[in-house]
Amino acid sequence: MEWLTVWGVTAFSKFVFTEIIGKLAKDAGEGYVKDFFSQSIKDIVDKLQNKPEPLQKAMGQAVAQLLYIVQEELENCELSESEIKPFETDLGIWIDQDVVKRELGKAFGENQHPDARELRLAWKGRLLPDEFDWELAIKNYVRAVRKIRRESDELRAVLDSESLAAMQEALGELVGPTTDFDLNRYAEGLREQYGNLKLESLDTTGYAYNEMRLWRMFVPQSVREIYDYVPQVYELSKEELKKLREEGELDEEALREYELEARRKQYVQQPIRPVLEVTGDVGTTLMVVLGDPGSGKSTLLQYLALNWAELPARDRDLAPIPLLVELRTFARNMAEGKCGDILEFFARGDITCHLNQMRLKTALDEGRAIALLDGLDEVFDPKQRQDVVTAIHNFSNRFARVRALVTSRPIGYKFQRLKDAGFQHFMLQDLDAEQIDTFIGKWHELTYKPGMEREQKRERLRQGIGRSGRIRELAENPLLLTMMAILNRNQELPRDRAELYNQASRVLLHRWDVERAIAFDDEIPTTIDYKDKQAMLERLASHMQASEVGLKGNLVGTDDLERILTDYLKFQEVDRARDRAKRIIRQLRERNFILCFVGAERYAFVHRTFLEYFCATAFVEQFEKQRTLSEDDLIELFKQHWQDESWHEVLRLISGLVGESVAAKAIAYLMNRYWSPDEPEALILASECLSEVRNRTMIQSIGLNLFRKMQHLATYDLEEKQAESVLDTIAITWAARIDVPSWLQSCIFRRSNDDFSYPYVAENAVRTIAQNRLLGDATRLWLQHLTDFTDFGDRYAYAVRFAAVQELARGWKEDPEVLEILKQRARADDNYAVRRAAVQELARGWKEDPEVLEFLKQLEED
Repeated sequence: MEWLTVWGVTAFSKFVFTEIIGKLAKDAGEGYVKDFFSQSIKDIVDKLQNKPEPLQKAMGQAVAQLLYIVQEELENCELSESEIKPFETDLGIWIDQDVVKRELGKAFGENQHPDARELRLAWKGRLLPDEFDWELAIKNYVRAVRKIRRESDELRAVLDSESLAAMQEALGELVGPTTDFDLNRYAEGLREQYGNLKLESLDTTGYAYNEMRLWRMFVPQSVREIYDYVPQVYELSKEELKKLREEGELDEEALREYELEARRKQYVQQPIRPVLEVTGDVGTTLMVVLGDPGSGKSTLLQYLALNWAELPARDRDLAPIPLLVELRTFARNMAEGKCGDILEFFARGDITCHLNQMRLKTALDEGRAIALLDGLDEVFDPKQRQDVVTAIHNFSNRFARVRALVTSRPIGYKFQRLKDAGFQHFMLQDLDAEQIDTFIGKWHELTYKPGMEREQKRERLRQGIGRSGRIRELAENPLLLTMMAILNRNQELPRDRAELYNQASRVLLHRWDVERAIAFDDEIPTTIDYKDKQAMLERLASHMQASEVGLKGNLVGTDDLERILTDYLKFQEVDRARDRAKRIIRQLRERNFILCFVGAERYAFVHRTFLEYFCATAFVEQFEKQRTLSEDDLIELFKQHWQDESWHEVLRLISGLVGESVAAKAIAYLMNRYWSPDEPEALILASECLSEVRNRTMIQSIGLNLFRKMQHLATYDLEEKQAESVLDTIAITWAARIDVPSWLQSCIFRRSNDDFSYPYVAENAVRTIAQNRLLGDATRLWLQHLTDFTDFGDRYAYAVRFAAVQELARGWKEDPEVLEILKQRARADDNYAVRRAAVQELARGWKEDPEVLEFLKQLEED
């Protein structure tokens, strides 16, 4: 009862929570007092440890006031005393939490205020009434604490002492100018800086993408965890690996060749996981995401930050604060002395909205933030990069409760330091077919008004990408897929892939001209136009093709790149050629499109397709204009390299770029290399080269002969991949022939004792017709009919139904009849593989549909 009087409880009418006060009085020793005042007047607590009564009294009075305020709030919610009393146990547990003690104690500090959000989140007890007002309760509590401070002579004397003022002044000098902790303004800054996709340099038509919000366009990719194997690094040549090691860009341990195969197997066996699942996994606190140029690393971090910024203000309070750091800016600020670490960067660095350093430190201490650290590879100076890695390591050690995500390109990235610091590593995967389709859907929804044009152009882009495996490969890169979508606005993606690459390179190279005014305007001669840049890239591609690894590699050292550009500029009689070549390289590095910096003083084409394209155009330039290659020399290229798959794209492109007569000779050579159905590669390559020829009427006889050979090849018992390749090649190469659809159907409907009896051929015939819409509007009904196919034995029939189910789900998802067909197959198909395929397609394509999810749940129970 003495404590009830000392703490002022007896002054309250009908105080309900006396048991809490009694227990608190009994347990309120030095430890509780220190925890309570740890965020406000810690130094004063230490000074008064031999005379703790004033602090114990002030703490007890404050808690008593809070409990009475809570009681009044519950009474205002029209709860009776008997209904309020059960909350006593929950309140006792609540005020005993460290976070609650620290927040309540803040009311005694200067310029501090308890965080109502934190106090609300700490409440784990029974449900409070909806009308209970946390904000009002904490405001009333702060007023009560201010009164306690004023009325305690001994406490006030200490708190108002000159020594405390001096301490505050020193602290001010340490942290610099006071900044607000306005999270609403910070969210607005993130939206302003990262909210819109910046497409002006890709679309030179002047079209305004006003509604193209990154937050709405983002398509989440997938990742695969890495332990010790990075494909982009370990698939380099021994020569390149040796150079990286000598330059200190690769850990010595990474070059143990006898371990590489085991590491590779371990990597490919890792499951592919949705990236947002990984970044949202509370068990994955520290991570590094690696990815190629244009693969979407920065977009991922910007999306995570914008996802928070787009939340309603009250919901943002419940989510971790995203601290988005562009590491190249952070490194520059550190070098200039603007900041010493990541925490100070947000108070003083070059960012849109500064955050109060002390308030931010409190949030970090309590784990109420996630650090998004973008572009370690863009810190080009090795010493600075090491300093940044040290800063990241120190940050993760200092704020152990904070999650952190770092991005980098793979080449030149050193695993060991962040791996030792507990960071898990993931490789960003290319876009898959579903993700590409999702992007196309979102793009056209946001850039076109509803109507026929939107539907037509969306379908045109889908078909343009679907027509060619190489174009699909390009579309797996988010940057290049965006570029295709832009090109599709004004024209159909050309069937002539060489022309597509030509247009794409023009768009990307035009960026140099558009942005040249930003820097180097007086240093790069205006006479260097698109053709000059194309010639530079052709020379570069020729150099890379002639290297030890040839077209399998996609890397060039800085010295070689500088020499190639310098030699070209000298040939053009450009003054100060070497200096200007360096400036062009710097420009390429900073713009980062067709040619990009990949780390470790290496450059690459942003996608190896551009390497292959410029290599092909270099050969054609030498043949048609420079006359340094003869027709026989070109055919010799086919003879030397047709068995090397890394050369196939170059050979295909050459076939489309040279005249028909030369292409015909190359195709004839390849046809003569075909000896057995067990090795169909030469015949398939010949067909692919024919498909590139612009005017095939001039070589009609060789085309017909090749078509007959391919038809005959399809009659053999092919392996699954061979059957897919043969039939797909026929459909693409001879799409204009009116007999191709009926011939492909005959691959399905022949009897089992005929040639076309093999399941792989039949299955892939279904897929080829479906994916290329060879039956026009009737394709869907035809597939629907095949879902009931039962001819020629179970093994044969289920392969046909299996393909029909998958192609219906993936090509006609919007058709309501398709959903019912899939349900029926999932319930009642005679073959387990077909039932499973239907279930998988339902789970994949209708994962947001509650009725479908309920159907799948019921199916599982049955």
